[in-house]
Amino acid sequence: MSQFTEALNEQTAHEFAASQQYVAIAVWYDGQTLPQLARHFYRQAVEERNHAMIIVQYLLDARKTVTIPAVSEPRNEFADPVEPVRLALSQEERVTEMIERLAHQARKEGDLVGEQFLAWFLKEQLEEMASMSDLLRTVERAAETNILLAEAYLAREAVGDHGESPNAPPAAGGAL
Repeated sequence: MSQFTEALNEQTAHEFAASQQYVAIAVWYDGQTLPQLARHFYRQAVEERNHAMIIVQYLLDARKTVTIPAVSEPRNEFADPVEPVRLALSQEERVTEMIERLAHQARKEGDLVGEQFLAWFLKEQLEEMASMSDLLRTVERAAETNILLAEAYLAREAVGDHGESPNAPPAAGGAL
């Protein structure tokens, strides 16, 4: 198995872990009676799951070995409504670095198909970091006076692409 294939299999763990972390964040917001923030992170969880399954489908299509690894336990407790979004932004920044390393590995191994496959992920990660950064600034401002202002913002504004990228590669089993 090439290093690139091994790294893609490892990336599925990171994508599934990101999905689990977003579920934990959504559940925390639900427990705080902040349904718009909860809904946003439930959607993000599905999107991250779909990212993992896109990688699985690529590996299947490329006739590479697929291994579904265990994921790390998510963080479940937060001190205030801002902390989960800070964690989410940090997570998106880490995932972006991982995708960049994957693209470099594909290039190093001369896997042009793999490198091209990752181009969509690089574009997607830029959108993820931008939308999470915007959400963080909004939640920080709202938390200073009334966190429900962030709820109102999410109720009227589309934040991110809601996992509906028309040019996304196919996900194994179909995107949710």
